[in-house]
Amino acid sequence: MSGPAASTPAPAGAARPSVARTWWLAIRPPTLLAAVAPVLVGVGAAIASGAGLRADTAFACLAVALLLQIAANLANDVSDFRRGADPVERTGPLRVAAAGLLTERQLETGIAVVIGLAGVVGMYLVFVGGPVLIAVGLAAIVATLAYTGGPWPYGYRGLGELFVFTFFGLVAVVGTAYLQALRVEPLYWLAAIPVGSIITAILVVNNLRDIPTDRVAGKRTLAVTFGEGFAKGEYLALLAVGALIPVVLVVPSMAGPAVLLAELAFVLAIDPVRRVTSLGPTTDRRSLNPVLKATARLSLVYGVLFAIGLVLGRGPG
Repeated sequence: MSGPAASTPAPAGAARPSVARTWWLAIRPPTLLAAVAPVLVGVGAAIASGAGLRADTAFACLAVALLLQIAANLANDVSDFRRGADPVERTGPLRVAAAGLLTERQLETGIAVVIGLAGVVGMYLVFVGGPVLIAVGLAAIVATLAYTGGPWPYGYRGLGELFVFTFFGLVAVVGTAYLQALRVEPLYWLAAIPVGSIITAILVVNNLRDIPTDRVAGKRTLAVTFGEGFAKGEYLALLAVGALIPVVLVVPSMAGPAVLLAELAFVLAIDPVRRVTSLGPTTDRRSLNPVLKATARLSLVYGVLFAIGLVLGRGPG
Protein backbone atom coordinates (compact mmCIF):
# COMPACT_ATOMS: atom_id res chain seq x y z
CA MET A 1 0.00 0.00 0.00
CA SER A 2 1.53 3.28 -1.04
CA GLY A 3 1.75 6.26 1.28
CA PRO A 4 0.10 9.64 0.78
CA ALA A 5 1.61 12.25 -1.42
CA ALA A 6 1.91 14.78 1.40
CA SER A 7 4.83 13.08 3.12
CA THR A 8 7.86 14.68 4.71
CA PRO A 9 10.89 13.87 2.55
CA ALA A 10 14.37 14.07 3.89
CA PRO A 11 15.79 17.56 3.47
CA ALA A 12 17.45 18.16 0.12
CA GLY A 13 21.20 17.89 0.31
CA ALA A 14 21.12 16.43 3.79
CA ALA A 15 23.31 13.41 4.44
CA ARG A 16 21.25 10.25 4.67
CA PRO A 17 21.56 8.63 8.12
CA SER A 18 23.29 5.28 8.39
CA VAL A 19 21.14 2.16 8.59
CA ALA A 20 21.76 1.87 12.32
CA ARG A 21 20.95 5.55 12.87
CA THR A 22 17.77 5.23 10.80
CA TRP A 23 16.47 2.33 12.87
CA TRP A 24 17.48 4.18 16.04
CA LEU A 25 15.29 7.08 14.91
CA ALA A 26 12.48 4.67 14.04
CA ILE A 27 12.29 3.08 17.49
CA ARG A 28 12.19 6.56 19.14
CA PRO A 29 14.41 5.88 22.20
CA PRO A 30 13.01 8.70 24.40
CA THR A 31 9.62 6.95 24.42
CA LEU A 32 11.14 3.73 25.76
CA LEU A 33 11.43 5.25 29.24
CA ALA A 34 7.67 4.71 29.53
CA ALA A 35 8.19 0.95 29.40
CA VAL A 36 10.57 0.86 32.37
CA ALA A 37 8.56 2.46 35.17
CA PRO A 38 5.70 -0.09 35.21
CA VAL A 39 8.13 -2.98 35.62
CA LEU A 40 10.00 -1.25 38.45
CA VAL A 41 6.79 -0.45 40.29
CA GLY A 42 5.43 -3.96 39.74
CA VAL A 43 8.55 -5.44 41.30
CA GLY A 44 8.41 -2.94 44.16
CA ALA A 45 4.75 -3.68 44.86
CA ALA A 46 5.38 -7.43 44.89
CA ILE A 47 8.25 -7.09 47.35
CA ALA A 48 6.12 -4.77 49.49
CA SER A 49 3.48 -7.52 49.67
CA GLY A 50 6.02 -10.02 50.99
CA ALA A 51 7.23 -11.67 47.77
CA GLY A 52 10.88 -12.31 47.09
CA LEU A 53 12.69 -10.75 44.16
CA ARG A 54 12.71 -12.87 41.00
CA ALA A 55 15.30 -11.27 38.74
CA ASP A 56 14.53 -13.63 35.86
CA THR A 57 10.90 -12.62 35.47
CA ALA A 58 11.69 -8.98 36.21
CA PHE A 59 14.16 -8.79 33.34
CA ALA A 60 11.85 -10.78 31.07
CA CYS A 61 8.96 -8.40 31.82
CA LEU A 62 11.23 -5.45 31.06
CA ALA A 63 12.33 -7.03 27.77
CA VAL A 64 8.74 -7.67 26.68
CA ALA A 65 7.67 -4.15 27.66
CA LEU A 66 10.52 -2.57 25.69
CA LEU A 67 9.96 -4.77 22.66
CA LEU A 68 6.23 -4.04 22.54
CA GLN A 69 6.93 -0.31 22.87
CA ILE A 70 9.34 -0.54 19.94
CA ALA A 71 6.76 -2.50 17.93
CA ALA A 72 4.14 0.15 18.69
CA ASN A 73 6.47 2.93 17.55
CA LEU A 74 7.27 1.17 14.27
CA ALA A 75 3.60 0.33 13.66
CA ASN A 76 2.51 3.91 14.35
CA ASP A 77 5.18 5.21 11.98
CA VAL A 78 3.99 3.15 9.03
CA SER A 79 0.26 3.36 9.82
CA ASP A 80 0.24 7.14 10.28
CA PHE A 81 2.18 7.48 7.03
CA ARG A 82 -0.41 5.45 5.17
CA ARG A 83 -3.27 7.50 6.61
CA GLY A 84 -1.63 10.84 5.89
CA ALA A 85 -1.18 11.79 9.56
CA ASP A 86 2.50 12.76 9.07
CA PRO A 87 2.31 15.69 6.61
CA VAL A 88 4.92 18.27 5.75
CA GLU A 89 3.55 20.50 8.52
CA ARG A 90 4.23 17.88 11.20
CA THR A 91 5.71 19.47 14.34
CA GLY A 92 6.83 16.29 16.07
CA PRO A 93 10.08 14.36 15.71
CA LEU A 94 10.98 12.88 12.33
CA ARG A 95 9.06 9.82 11.17
CA VAL A 96 11.16 7.51 9.03
CA ALA A 97 8.43 6.37 6.62
CA ALA A 98 7.28 9.91 5.87
CA ALA A 99 10.91 11.01 5.47
CA GLY A 100 11.58 8.22 2.97
CA LEU A 101 14.27 6.66 5.14
CA LEU A 102 12.58 3.25 5.44
CA THR A 103 9.97 1.62 3.24
CA GLU A 104 6.69 0.26 4.49
CA ARG A 105 7.94 -3.27 3.82
CA GLN A 106 11.08 -2.68 5.88
CA LEU A 107 9.05 -1.36 8.79
CA GLU A 108 6.64 -4.29 8.55
CA THR A 109 9.59 -6.68 8.68
CA GLY A 110 10.97 -4.84 11.69
CA ILE A 111 7.61 -5.09 13.45
CA ALA A 112 7.43 -8.83 12.80
CA VAL A 113 10.95 -9.40 14.13
CA VAL A 114 10.34 -7.36 17.29
CA ILE A 115 7.00 -9.04 18.03
CA GLY A 116 8.60 -12.42 17.41
CA LEU A 117 11.29 -11.64 19.98
CA ALA A 118 8.64 -10.47 22.44
CA GLY A 119 6.78 -13.74 21.88
CA VAL A 120 9.87 -15.82 22.59
CA VAL A 121 10.52 -14.02 25.88
CA GLY A 122 6.82 -14.08 26.65
CA MET A 123 6.72 -17.86 26.44
CA TYR A 124 9.13 -18.02 29.36
CA LEU A 125 6.75 -15.82 31.34
CA VAL A 126 3.91 -18.19 30.40
CA PHE A 127 6.01 -21.08 31.73
CA VAL A 128 6.40 -19.22 35.04
CA GLY A 129 2.96 -17.66 35.40
CA GLY A 130 0.62 -20.03 33.61
CA PRO A 131 -1.46 -20.08 30.40
CA VAL A 132 -3.55 -17.04 31.40
CA LEU A 133 -0.57 -14.97 30.26
CA ILE A 134 -1.04 -16.22 26.70
CA ALA A 135 -4.32 -14.31 26.52
CA VAL A 136 -2.74 -11.25 28.13
CA GLY A 137 0.16 -11.32 25.70
CA LEU A 138 -2.04 -11.74 22.63
CA ALA A 139 -4.25 -8.87 23.79
CA ALA A 140 -1.19 -6.66 24.23
CA ILE A 141 0.07 -7.50 20.73
CA VAL A 142 -3.30 -6.83 19.12
CA ALA A 143 -3.62 -3.55 21.02
CA THR A 144 -0.12 -2.56 19.93
CA LEU A 145 -0.82 -3.12 16.24
CA ALA A 146 -4.40 -1.81 16.22
CA TYR A 147 -3.58 1.55 17.80
CA THR A 148 -3.14 3.26 14.44
CA GLY A 149 -3.33 0.22 12.14
CA GLY A 150 -5.90 -2.29 10.96
CA PRO A 151 -9.50 -1.71 9.91
CA TRP A 152 -10.51 0.09 13.13
CA PRO A 153 -7.54 2.10 14.50
CA TYR A 154 -8.75 3.05 17.96
CA GLY A 155 -6.08 5.72 18.33
CA TYR A 156 -8.03 7.63 15.66
CA ARG A 157 -11.23 7.31 17.68
CA GLY A 158 -10.27 8.85 20.99
CA LEU A 159 -9.37 5.59 22.75
CA GLY A 160 -5.61 6.06 22.91
CA GLU A 161 -5.60 7.16 26.53
CA LEU A 162 -7.62 4.12 27.58
CA PHE A 163 -5.17 1.81 25.81
CA VAL A 164 -2.10 3.41 27.36
CA PHE A 165 -3.56 3.47 30.87
CA THR A 166 -4.70 -0.15 30.60
CA PHE A 167 -1.57 -1.71 29.14
CA PHE A 168 1.18 0.55 30.50
CA GLY A 169 -0.51 0.87 33.87
CA LEU A 170 -2.79 -1.97 34.90
CA VAL A 171 -1.46 -4.80 32.75
CA ALA A 172 2.25 -3.98 33.02
CA VAL A 173 2.36 -3.28 36.76
CA VAL A 174 -0.05 -5.97 37.91
CA GLY A 175 1.41 -8.49 35.45
CA THR A 176 4.95 -7.84 36.63
CA ALA A 177 3.92 -8.06 40.29
CA TYR A 178 1.99 -11.27 39.63
CA LEU A 179 5.02 -12.88 38.01
CA GLN A 180 7.05 -11.98 41.11
CA ALA A 181 4.53 -13.14 43.71
CA LEU A 182 2.31 -15.56 41.69
CA ARG A 183 -0.73 -13.91 43.25
CA VAL A 184 -2.60 -10.63 42.87
CA GLU A 185 -3.02 -8.16 45.73
CA PRO A 186 -5.12 -4.96 45.93
CA LEU A 187 -1.86 -3.04 46.37
CA TYR A 188 -0.80 -4.01 42.85
CA TRP A 189 -3.89 -2.43 41.29
CA LEU A 190 -3.51 0.76 43.30
CA ALA A 191 0.19 0.99 42.47
CA ALA A 192 -0.66 0.66 38.77
CA ILE A 193 -2.96 3.69 38.72
CA PRO A 194 -0.38 6.50 39.08
CA VAL A 195 2.07 4.82 36.74
CA GLY A 196 -0.57 4.45 34.05
CA SER A 197 -1.73 8.01 34.62
CA ILE A 198 1.68 9.63 34.20
CA ILE A 199 2.52 7.55 31.14
CA THR A 200 -0.86 8.44 29.65
CA ALA A 201 0.09 12.09 30.15
CA ILE A 202 2.88 11.54 27.61
CA LEU A 203 0.29 10.63 24.99
CA VAL A 204 -1.83 13.63 25.94
CA VAL A 205 1.08 15.99 25.23
CA ASN A 206 1.61 14.29 21.88
CA ASN A 207 -2.06 14.72 20.99
CA LEU A 208 -2.14 18.32 22.22
CA ARG A 209 0.80 19.18 19.99
CA ASP A 210 -0.68 17.44 16.96
CA ILE A 211 -4.22 18.88 17.11
CA PRO A 212 -3.90 20.85 13.82
CA THR A 213 -2.42 18.01 11.75
CA ASP A 214 -4.55 15.29 13.38
CA ARG A 215 -7.71 17.28 12.63
CA VAL A 216 -6.77 17.48 8.93
CA ALA A 217 -5.92 13.76 8.84
CA GLY A 218 -9.21 12.78 10.48
CA LYS A 219 -7.50 11.49 13.61
CA ARG A 220 -10.19 12.13 16.25
CA THR A 221 -8.15 12.06 19.43
CA LEU A 222 -9.74 13.42 22.60
CA ALA A 223 -7.66 16.56 22.10
CA VAL A 224 -9.13 17.05 18.62
CA THR A 225 -12.69 16.22 19.71
CA PHE A 226 -12.85 18.32 22.86
CA GLY A 227 -10.21 20.95 22.18
CA GLU A 228 -7.00 22.35 23.52
CA GLY A 229 -8.39 23.38 26.91
CA PHE A 230 -9.63 19.86 27.56
CA ALA A 231 -6.23 18.38 26.70
CA LYS A 232 -4.45 20.79 29.03
CA GLY A 233 -6.83 19.88 31.85
CA GLU A 234 -6.42 16.19 31.09
CA TYR A 235 -2.63 16.51 31.36
CA LEU A 236 -2.85 18.25 34.73
CA ALA A 237 -5.42 15.78 36.04
CA LEU A 238 -3.27 12.78 35.13
CA LEU A 239 -0.27 14.24 36.94
CA ALA A 240 -2.50 15.01 39.93
CA VAL A 241 -3.55 11.35 40.10
CA GLY A 242 0.12 10.39 40.19
CA ALA A 243 0.67 12.74 43.11
CA LEU A 244 -2.45 11.61 44.99
CA ILE A 245 -2.12 7.82 45.00
CA PRO A 246 0.96 7.59 47.28
CA VAL A 247 -0.98 9.60 49.86
CA VAL A 248 -3.96 7.27 49.42
CA LEU A 249 -1.70 4.29 50.11
CA VAL A 250 -0.32 5.82 53.31
CA VAL A 251 -3.64 6.84 54.89
CA PRO A 252 -5.05 3.27 55.30
CA SER A 253 -1.53 1.95 56.03
CA MET A 254 -1.37 -0.13 52.85
CA ALA A 255 2.16 1.22 52.61
CA GLY A 256 4.49 3.17 54.84
CA PRO A 257 5.33 6.88 54.54
CA ALA A 258 8.36 6.03 52.40
CA VAL A 259 6.08 5.81 49.35
CA LEU A 260 5.84 9.59 49.56
CA LEU A 261 9.35 9.62 48.09
CA ALA A 262 7.53 9.51 44.75
CA GLU A 263 6.33 13.08 45.31
CA LEU A 264 9.89 14.32 44.85
CA ALA A 265 9.63 13.41 41.17
CA PHE A 266 7.17 16.24 40.58
CA VAL A 267 9.97 18.77 40.68
CA LEU A 268 10.46 17.56 37.10
CA ALA A 269 6.87 18.50 36.29
CA ILE A 270 7.28 22.22 36.93
CA ASP A 271 8.58 23.19 33.50
CA PRO A 272 6.32 20.80 31.53
CA VAL A 273 3.24 22.11 33.35
CA ARG A 274 4.30 25.70 32.64
CA ARG A 275 4.78 24.96 28.94
CA VAL A 276 1.47 23.14 28.61
CA THR A 277 -0.62 25.72 30.43
CA SER A 278 1.01 28.64 28.59
CA LEU A 279 0.39 27.17 25.13
CA GLY A 280 -1.57 29.70 23.10
CA PRO A 281 -2.91 30.11 19.55
CA THR A 282 0.33 31.65 18.31
CA THR A 283 2.73 29.39 20.25
CA ASP A 284 5.01 27.23 18.13
CA ARG A 285 3.73 23.74 18.84
CA ARG A 286 7.28 22.43 18.62
CA SER A 287 7.67 23.87 22.11
CA LEU A 288 5.81 20.78 23.32
CA ASN A 289 8.49 18.38 22.03
CA PRO A 290 10.65 18.96 25.14
CA VAL A 291 7.53 18.39 27.25
CA LEU A 292 7.18 14.91 25.77
CA LYS A 293 10.73 14.03 26.79
CA ALA A 294 10.36 15.69 30.18
CA THR A 295 7.14 13.79 30.93
CA ALA A 296 8.81 10.52 29.92
CA ARG A 297 11.68 11.33 32.32
CA LEU A 298 9.13 12.14 35.00
CA SER A 299 7.51 8.72 34.52
CA LEU A 300 10.86 6.99 34.97
CA VAL A 301 11.99 8.97 38.02
CA TYR A 302 8.54 8.61 39.57
CA GLY A 303 8.67 4.86 38.94
CA VAL A 304 12.10 4.52 40.56
CA LEU A 305 11.15 6.54 43.64
CA PHE A 306 7.73 4.91 43.97
CA ALA A 307 9.24 1.43 43.72
CA ILE A 308 11.87 2.26 46.34
CA GLY A 309 9.22 3.77 48.58
CA LEU A 310 7.03 0.67 48.28
CA VAL A 311 9.90 -1.57 49.33
CA LEU A 312 11.07 0.65 52.18
CA GLY A 313 7.54 1.43 53.32
CA ARG A 314 6.27 -2.11 53.31
CA GLY A 315 2.93 -2.15 55.08
CA PRO A 316 1.68 -4.67 57.61
CA GLY A 317 0.79 -8.13 56.35
